[in-house]
Amino acid sequence: MLFSGATFLYAFLPVVLLLYAVAPGTKCKNYVLLSASLVFYFFGEPVYVLLLIFSSISDWLHSIYIEKHRGERKARIALISSIVINLGMLGFFKYTDFLIGTVNAVFGVSIPKTGVPLPIGISFFTFQTMSYTIDVYRGRAHAQKDLGTMATFVCLFPQLIAGPIVRYVDVAAELEGRRHTLEGVADGIRRFAFGLGKKVLIANVMYEVIVFFRESGDKSVLFYWLYAVAYTLQIYFDFSGYSDMAIGLGAIFGFKFPENFNYPYISKSITEFWRRWHMTLGGWFRDYVYIPLGGNRTTKLKWLRNIAVVWILTGAWHGAEWNFVLWGVMFGVLLIIEKLWLGKLLEKLPAFLSHIYVMFTVVLSFVIFNAAGLKGVVSDLGGLFGAGGIPLVSSDAVYYLRSYAVPIAVAVIGATPLPRYLYSRLHEAPRVVLEPLAVGALLVLSTAFLIDGSFNPFLYFRF
Repeated sequence: MLFSGATFLYAFLPVVLLLYAVAPGTKCKNYVLLSASLVFYFFGEPVYVLLLIFSSISDWLHSIYIEKHRGERKARIALISSIVINLGMLGFFKYTDFLIGTVNAVFGVSIPKTGVPLPIGISFFTFQTMSYTIDVYRGRAHAQKDLGTMATFVCLFPQLIAGPIVRYVDVAAELEGRRHTLEGVADGIRRFAFGLGKKVLIANVMYEVIVFFRESGDKSVLFYWLYAVAYTLQIYFDFSGYSDMAIGLGAIFGFKFPENFNYPYISKSITEFWRRWHMTLGGWFRDYVYIPLGGNRTTKLKWLRNIAVVWILTGAWHGAEWNFVLWGVMFGVLLIIEKLWLGKLLEKLPAFLSHIYVMFTVVLSFVIFNAAGLKGVVSDLGGLFGAGGIPLVSSDAVYYLRSYAVPIAVAVIGATPLPRYLYSRLHEAPRVVLEPLAVGALLVLSTAFLIDGSFNPFLYFRF
């Protein structure tokens, strides 16, 4: 079930909101959210609901034991057990067939693959539960004694399948008791509506260009670049729109989820880009991998090793294919280069040159990211630069460029702080009138597009 689907918007969500509103007290409201979350997950993964329940019980038991024996060897053993179970689930479902395929290719054997489908959101909820037990072990969080409350945290449907990655310490107090205000609900509705608009009105339209490109038999250099730009815009509006919807839903239910994007396409270095893109994932790897390895407070060689480890893992986290690993390695190398010398040069360059460097790199990186394996990487990157003698321009490229020039321009502007800045310049009186009208218009337009259109994918279901 997608947040941007009619079933969710006009059947599931209204029922959940009604039940939540009439439920007395925080504990009852938590049980409403838990039940709704399990139903929500069941729609997409009926069998794997059991996996979600198992993950909740496992980390609940481990955390209680860890807190009871904190400072003892038993606590460390329990922490290792919890991490092994979480990584074991993630490894089996996400990477087993990838490893089998790699072994078959390297050694020329034919080991049969498992064919086990990837549980939706497993990359997100395993990271959340791991951060919880680690924080309990470190003494940064108290073990949650109530299984229902713990399961509510793990299964909470607004952020279950696509983040942002919410740590237990972010919402611990709100799980125990939270205030609901009209202002908070209004903020949540507004945030959800704008996220829905980003997803349906921009990301889905950009996806049309991608589909037409893949199906076209009239490729050209121009068409490859049009595809690359469309995909760069689509993945941003798709993922950030979904994050906005999650944050908005969290606010409606009384939770404050962390921000996940901060206009990454205005960055002037790759280092800055990764401070603005998927911020909860970057923060997770920083706090639970990079710093424990020593961060930058070690020898230069180990520091470079730490960066390399984080970015290989970041690439692999996104997908069980070598193009994702290559994507992570690419950013790791660029970040190392920036930290060693390029960063100082970028600070001296005019801002527009630094920005061109970042966007050129990011566009190429997302071509790698979306390729069909390493062969697809070679083919798609080659197409951008005319490899194989493909023409510079084709009739399909010109047609789709003309057809989608306005949506692309809107998307480019929307990826900057300009719309927010212009809105902030409005006086209070116009805002009071325009804001509900804008929210209503976004909901109506998004619904119309959903009813009329056939493109409504969500990229991060792959991860």
